[in-house]
Amino acid sequence: MSTDELDTCMLARFHGITPPDWLRRWLDDGLGGVLLFAGNITGPEQLHALTAELREHNPDVLIASDEEGGIVTRVEARTGSSYPGNAALGAIDDTRLTQRVAASIGAMLAEGGVNLDLAPDVDIDSNPANPIIGVRSFGADPGRVAAHTAAFVKGIQSHLVAACAKHFPGHGRADTDSHLVLPVVGASLQQLRDTDLVPFQAAIRAGVRCVMTAHVVFPEIDTVPATISRKFLTELLRGELGFGGVTVTDALEMAAIGDSEASAEGAVAALAAGADLLCLPGEWAAQRQARDTLASAVRRGVVSRIRVEESAARVRALAAWARARPVSAPEPAAGADAAARALLVQADGLPLAGLPYVIDAGGRMSGMLDDSAASLLGVLRSRAPGVDGIRLTEPPGDLDAIVARVQGRPLLLAVCDAHRRPWQQDLIGGVLARRPGTLVIGTGTVHDAGLANGNYVGTRGSGRANLEAAADLLLGGAG
Repeated sequence: MSTDELDTCMLARFHGITPPDWLRRWLDDGLGGVLLFAGNITGPEQLHALTAELREHNPDVLIASDEEGGIVTRVEARTGSSYPGNAALGAIDDTRLTQRVAASIGAMLAEGGVNLDLAPDVDIDSNPANPIIGVRSFGADPGRVAAHTAAFVKGIQSHLVAACAKHFPGHGRADTDSHLVLPVVGASLQQLRDTDLVPFQAAIRAGVRCVMTAHVVFPEIDTVPATISRKFLTELLRGELGFGGVTVTDALEMAAIGDSEASAEGAVAALAAGADLLCLPGEWAAQRQARDTLASAVRRGVVSRIRVEESAARVRALAAWARARPVSAPEPAAGADAAARALLVQADGLPLAGLPYVIDAGGRMSGMLDDSAASLLGVLRSRAPGVDGIRLTEPPGDLDAIVARVQGRPLLLAVCDAHRRPWQQDLIGGVLARRPGTLVIGTGTVHDAGLANGNYVGTRGSGRANLEAAADLLLGGAG
């Protein structure tokens, strides 16, 4: 086994918008993949130039990004996504529209030179308390999620951009975030077969080229997270479900696994368990540690050479297929259409009779986004500068003073998944007690609709497309 084969199994990351010298050298040595985040991308022209530069050093490199639409976007991180995300698509339940949206995302990626999309998220929204899935899911019904999973995979892959179904065998039941802690889920294998695995089976039947692992422990099945579990990655995914493509890990520095500059135990365990492409930590020192530790593990027989050769062959086959060739132009109008159709409207008197005052506790806070893309208040102001309001990220000190500013205007209260945020529940109660006619706008899932006393609009996501659809409904011709 050559070092090149081990390098083929690694998905590296870097900071900034130009590749550092160490990454160029690693690509020259046969690095299999590079994962781009928002900080690597400033716009379409820069992305195209960056991917071309990476391929000058390795023409066969996989260039990946997380482009789910909605709240998870890398290519459009500075403007917000033109597409509304899975919750909206699942709620509409039009698989042709889902495929059309995914095809547009695929075209955008292909034009930029990205040939592996770490999407779709095929987790089932089975636990309303889940802090990390929510609007990223197509819904709570396994059959519906499966149908839209297949449509999304076909849309992305129509441009020879590989899709990646995640997070295997399912993250939807968890009540914690694997970025922060290790989720433990008490589900049996049969329960997973009946529910969580159904969308993965649909993805495999649709020809999905890649599957991403979940950093979740299922104690009734194995004592370790699925990412490093042979029972899940080899026996279940390969053996029972028959998946023959590339298995990629979720990020190995997440707290649930914890690889760092001092340790690469997760990378070793994942490769030994059956993972093919290792999503390495973001710092070069940690990536170098992973490379050295993995090489040592192979020399010592902790990971077999056959296991590495098997994974390298799969990654190379994926790279040979994923040539990122756009067959049509992106169609952002499909995203706008989907976002508008997905709105849940439980209110009368829309559009509003006048410009509103907005108490906005539902914005997606991101340093990459300007105000008009990150919050309902910002989007409304971009359409009608006379809109006034305040943004909140914590309980207000003096709610009476805020409500007093409204005067004769319509009052909007934006929240995000208030059903699992006690301070937002209190905010809804406090505002409605003072202004019973307040219209509540939910910018997350619609699990919090029951808190609004029947005066509610749900966007099913806080991506730019979702918020713009809500603004159009609220303002009508006033914008």
